[in-house]
Amino acid sequence: MVFQKSGLIYPQPPLKRRQGCELWQQGLLLVIAGLILLPLLIVFLTSFWVPGPIPARLVPERWSWESYRQAWFQGDFLRAFANSTFVAIAVTFSQAVTATLAGYALARLNFQGKKAVLLVILATLVIPFQILVIPIFLVLKWGHLINTYGALILPTAANGFGIFLMRQYFLTIPVQLEEAAALDGANRLQILWWVLLPLARPALVTLFLFTFIGEWNDLFKPLVFTTRPELKTVQLSLAAFQEQFTNNWPLMMAAVVIATLPVVLLFLAGQRQFIQGVATTGMKN
Repeated sequence: MVFQKSGLIYPQPPLKRRQGCELWQQGLLLVIAGLILLPLLIVFLTSFWVPGPIPARLVPERWSWESYRQAWFQGDFLRAFANSTFVAIAVTFSQAVTATLAGYALARLNFQGKKAVLLVILATLVIPFQILVIPIFLVLKWGHLINTYGALILPTAANGFGIFLMRQYFLTIPVQLEEAAALDGANRLQILWWVLLPLARPALVTLFLFTFIGEWNDLFKPLVFTTRPELKTVQLSLAAFQEQFTNNWPLMMAAVVIATLPVVLLFLAGQRQFIQGVATTGMKN
């Protein structure tokens, strides 16, 4: 049996051999998935032990929610969830706006220095945020933004990755759609809002997930730019469970599950759009 591809004819492997290869691939993927999920399973099971020392075994002898109750109140997670959610949504919305406008300009508009601007944006991706922390801190101090929500939002309000992501996705959309909308009398902003953004939903979901999860897991900005307990985020609350000499492992693992569960559910809700957005970006230069 043969099959044709690109004008060439290749012999097709026998059915049993193909099925055997698929079984080996599926088995290998299951083993890799098990190795990845094993630490998560250990964290989950450990969180159901009664707070205090635990014996050298995986499954709890007596399942208990006490670690979760104690971790929730001790870490003040209600306030931390509110702060982290507000900061993550504000940064995500800001990056979505800036990335969409800048990405559209770099994908469709012709202006002098366009390639240079794109190279500068790409160059920012290789600069660690920690290198810029001193000038950012001085600017925030000059603007009286230290110990405010602005210190947690403004330093990452725009991001080169988001701009490049949206530019690459806009390049995959046919120009003829925009030309047809222009013939109907639509201006550039109307074309962007009514034509391109609905088609760019996978890229926007991808940007939303990357940005929201990144801000939710960020410990550096709250640790450097804030000292007020009222601005405590989830990661600061989680870091408070780490003690110098001893650790209450059930309590700490319960806090880890509480802090991780929202972003896991968010990713599972948007994984299909996320995969489509990642797969379709970068198809054009």
